Amino acid sequence: MGQPTPATDDGWWRSAVIYQVYVRSFADGDGDGTGDLAGVRARLPYLADLGVDALWFNPWYRSPMKDGGYDVADYRAIDPAFGTLAEAEKLIAEAREAGIRTIVDIVPNHVSDQHPWFRAALAGGPERELFHFRPGRGQHGELPPNDWRSEFGGPAWTRLPDGDWYLHLFAPEQPDLNWAHPAVRQEHEDILRFWFERGVAGVRIDSAALLAKDPELPDFTEGRDPHPYVDRDELHDVYRAWRAVADEYGAVFVGEVWLPDTERFARYLRPDELHTAFNFSFMSCPWDAARLRASIDETLAEHAPIGAPATWVLCNHDVTRTVTRYGRADTGFDFATKAFGTPTDLALGTRRARAAALLSLALPGAVYVYQGEELGLPEADVPLDRIEDPMHARSGGTDPGRDGCRVPLPWSAGEPHAGFGGEPWLPQPDGWAAYAADLQVEDPGSMLRLYREAIRLRPVFGDGPLTWLPAPDGVLAFARADALCVVNLSDKPVDLPAHSALLLAGGPLDTAGRLPHDTAVWLRA
Repeated sequence: MGQPTPATDDGWWRSAVIYQVYVRSFADGDGDGTGDLAGVRARLPYLADLGVDALWFNPWYRSPMKDGGYDVADYRAIDPAFGTLAEAEKLIAEAREAGIRTIVDIVPNHVSDQHPWFRAALAGGPERELFHFRPGRGQHGELPPNDWRSEFGGPAWTRLPDGDWYLHLFAPEQPDLNWAHPAVRQEHEDILRFWFERGVAGVRIDSAALLAKDPELPDFTEGRDPHPYVDRDELHDVYRAWRAVADEYGAVFVGEVWLPDTERFARYLRPDELHTAFNFSFMSCPWDAARLRASIDETLAEHAPIGAPATWVLCNHDVTRTVTRYGRADTGFDFATKAFGTPTDLALGTRRARAAALLSLALPGAVYVYQGEELGLPEADVPLDRIEDPMHARSGGTDPGRDGCRVPLPWSAGEPHAGFGGEPWLPQPDGWAAYAADLQVEDPGSMLRLYREAIRLRPVFGDGPLTWLPAPDGVLAFARADALCVVNLSDKPVDLPAHSALLLAGGPLDTAGRLPHDTAVWLRA
């Protein structure tokens, strides 16, 4: 193919609204029950009307789908369930014509056990050096080489018939790559170029802080410094090399970086490394004004010295949906088990989710919207015999897994399967059609209409800093440019600050013109 004009980096990513597409559950264009690129292409007008600046696609590459596509067998091919490389190229081009850029997901920590490299390694080829193979411990090598644990539960090692073990920080079907080997680094730089040459504007880096491993592969000791496989210094050489590639094309990076140390987190956002990184602190906050304000302040403070924009997100493909999380009376959430202490009040959760949407969209930086959040979808209860997420099986059934936020979207209330396409790969709950986009687009009070209007109005906040305003306990109020955002997280109505106009409200004001609990407004100063 001829090389298209590379995407230009005009700073669009600093304040973009980016929509996350989990292809398998977005829209089914060929009627087989699995979302695909044809489905996405058909829904581009919907996404353009929503007003988003870019689409981030979860992995769409050829994969056995042992972990939702994060087990990649071929980075240069689209999985046949989703379509073809030619369709991906059309989608990238058609989206760009609609004013929407494309961000693809790269999974550098590991590949599928069906990847040609790993299959050659199992056959005893030199590719064995591209992974972490070790003899076991114990009298007969029957024990894993160290005590590392998989992110999905159980040992991070699997033994082969020849007696050696291989490392996988995630599922056994996802062997970790050896990033100390130059061939691994070169291959990924080539993969970046492959997609940038097809017009991709950016790359999201999965598990970005896990690539490098201590070559000694020592046992894990709590508090060990440096950590044997998280946030190792040698990672920064990798990302500096990647940044040089991205700069050739005007492309950008967003890293999935989970680090409690804000100074070390900020190192990934230096001018010669990643452009942005996900903000998990904000997403994991309970519905509490003090906690949310602290998270906002800390996020802005850690980004300020390096001039990088913050990112804000309420939900993604790994997290219980916002309406359900905020519908818990205690609003406590354990990311390790996805367990809550109390039942869900969906009305309360929806009210809070509307307020949270206005809060996140008013903050300085970029905002990520996970598909279906704009429809106000709750977490779905997936029957146990239909769960596909490996986290469920690896936990012995104690973790419900992540499929509840991955149930296919409802598009048309009057069509079979709520207009998704064929019978969905994950079952849609009873009543799912009530959330259908075609109903919501006609309802001025719907979640979809709120998101569309908020994204349209978002430029009123400008591109400047945030200034907190005096507010009662339990209330967040701040100004940016000549606009104000007020969020009432208290249990009683509050008076609005002085303003010249009401721009947008997450719900009606009370009869006295006060802001009710769990409601947000945007005001003209």
